[in-house]
Amino acid sequence: MTIPATLDHLLWAVPDLAAGVARLAELTGVTAVPGGSHPGLGTANHLLALRVPGSTGPRRTYLEVIGPDPAQDLPADQVSLGVGHVTEPSLHTWAVRPDDLDETVRLAAAAGVDVGEVRSTERTTPDGRLLRWRMTAGQGGVQPFLIDWRDTPHPAQAELPELRLLDLSVTATDVAATGRTLAALGAPLTVTAGDRDALRAVLLTPRGEVVLETA
Repeated sequence: MTIPATLDHLLWAVPDLAAGVARLAELTGVTAVPGGSHPGLGTANHLLALRVPGSTGPRRTYLEVIGPDPAQDLPADQVSLGVGHVTEPSLHTWAVRPDDLDETVRLAAAAGVDVGEVRSTERTTPDGRLLRWRMTAGQGGVQPFLIDWRDTPHPAQAELPELRLLDLSVTATDVAATGRTLAALGAPLTVTAGDRDALRAVLLTPRGEVVLETA
């Protein structure tokens, strides 16, 4: 098992944010804290920090519980990352943090991997801090999107409850192609053959090991 050093966060998408946070707390014994709203993107989130095996220094990985933001009331098709169409809690996608986002986009394109448009966005935390970042549009599923936090302190370094990430893996209908895509994005994971493309994360929680998977 290899968890990429560049792993930034996992997105557990839910159709209703309050209900999703309650469900995750029921599974893990830990309640995610409010992160904030994403203006113009139609989503809002709650966060838990993740401690990755072998990591040292300040935390830079987290679990994002993300759902449609009722305050924005956007049509489902306009909600970012396909979250508007989520019908049940699911390990929806994930993000990696390259050292150089623009160079990674260039190299990925040269390898035939489409990462979508790079855009800048921001949100304000509940305590009034402004977070600013750049990200690729994201394709959803097992292909991660890329993120660059610019001059913003990383969200995982805030006062967040913490879980341990024990394992992160992928199943794919085309193991070789998926492996090449992940390698091009600097995000090598163990990829095994399956009847669908899916993510699987194993967390160590106060209630034992919990598995989050793509629905």
